[in-house]
Amino acid sequence: MDIYVGNLAYATTEEELQGLFSQYGAVAEARVVKDRVTGRSKGFGFVEMPNADEAKAAIEAINGIEFGGRPLRVNESRPREERPIRRARPENGTSW
Repeated sequence: MDIYVGNLAYATTEEELQGLFSQYGAVAEARVVKDRVTGRSKGFGFVEMPNADEAKAAIEAINGIEFGGRPLRVNESRPREERPIRRARPENGTSW
């Protein structure tokens, strides 16, 4: 089960995230989402737990606790929404 973890402290590492969830069962992967340009954390991440019962127990236990000085928002992740394709803006400042 893929789990969304929101309101992460920007200094949170993937190892810390994995350690937090591994208290409730096996963790296949923990990742902190980072900005492509700066490499800085965006303040959220995802944890993959292969056992659904363990994942649900982790969600119940961790949602709302303070971690890194911030209360976490934890829930089962939803499929990513498709975004409309954006056209590039003209570089010379003219309008469309």
